[in-house]
Amino acid sequence: MKILGIESSCDETAAAVVEDGRIVKSNIIASSLEEHKLYGGVVPEIASRRHAEAISGVVKEALEQAGCTMDDIDAIAVTFAPGLIGALLVGVNFAKGLAASAGKPLVPVHHLRSHIASNYLTSDLEPPFLCLIVSGGHSHIVAVNSYTDYEIIGKTRDDAAGEALDKAGRTMGLPYPGGISIDKISKTGNSDAYAFPHPRVDGAPFDFSFSGLKTSVINIVHNAKQKQEEINIPDLAASFQKNVVHCLISNLETVSEKFGYNKIVLAGGVSANSLLRSESERLCRKHGWKLYLPELKYCGDNAAMVAAQGYYEYLAGITADSSLNAYATMPIDIVNF
Repeated sequence: MKILGIESSCDETAAAVVEDGRIVKSNIIASSLEEHKLYGGVVPEIASRRHAEAISGVVKEALEQAGCTMDDIDAIAVTFAPGLIGALLVGVNFAKGLAASAGKPLVPVHHLRSHIASNYLTSDLEPPFLCLIVSGGHSHIVAVNSYTDYEIIGKTRDDAAGEALDKAGRTMGLPYPGGISIDKISKTGNSDAYAFPHPRVDGAPFDFSFSGLKTSVINIVHNAKQKQEEINIPDLAASFQKNVVHCLISNLETVSEKFGYNKIVLAGGVSANSLLRSESERLCRKHGWKLYLPELKYCGDNAAMVAAQGYYEYLAGITADSSLNAYATMPIDIVNF
């Protein structure tokens, strides 16, 4: 079964063809990242315009690279939530039109579900398992009971880990995306040079809070400027990254031990972070748990993961009609469309 996946939730316009949820036949991405770098972050209106310009060509290229025509496609999967609403609408409306014209089923896919599915593309992973989803907009610990059944065990109460890393990087004067820049420069820094608090959420031991850590970086930089003191940016970056990763790994370990999970999965853009990957490996070695990490090329937004998850959603009978809409927010465990 071949699924055509379409992704446009942020600044990547992507299309892919995946067979049986596991075999990637093509995976095309057109990114407007370089343009957004000029503004220090994603500009939603620019992202939407670039999606509209690129989507037709990207889908055509994905089909050609896979050696397919629309006649060979069994269903069209599209990201419909969550994300930038204008960006999502471009992908959703294109997919609706394509599905109608080609007479193909339309499968709505939740963006976080597809990030989890990126692990299906390069491994034999099957549910149930415990997944840490870490991205620019989300930080979740999710029990994946089946390919379409999810339970949120822990989540951020304010900023996501990726957002905190990006904003801390910008505060330090590092290039956008800040999280990637922090990861690179941290390799030359002393991660014990600066002390940061370890935030706890009262009454919710599995939840995260990163806004205080982000504020701590802002205060350190602001106070140093006032006192005309120099900041060792590699040290500050390494210390901040270490604390963010420690918060993520600490909660992941607590949940895994409490609920008896021995199969651990990482997903989302921040799963590419080198320290998070190495600390996850250390954690799983310590406990004898099996760890699944997405390949780096599938950590960021892409359409192969959308097609992979779309396959399982389609098998579960989840399809939509021409009334399908896009949504900026939607929980991973309750999908309405």
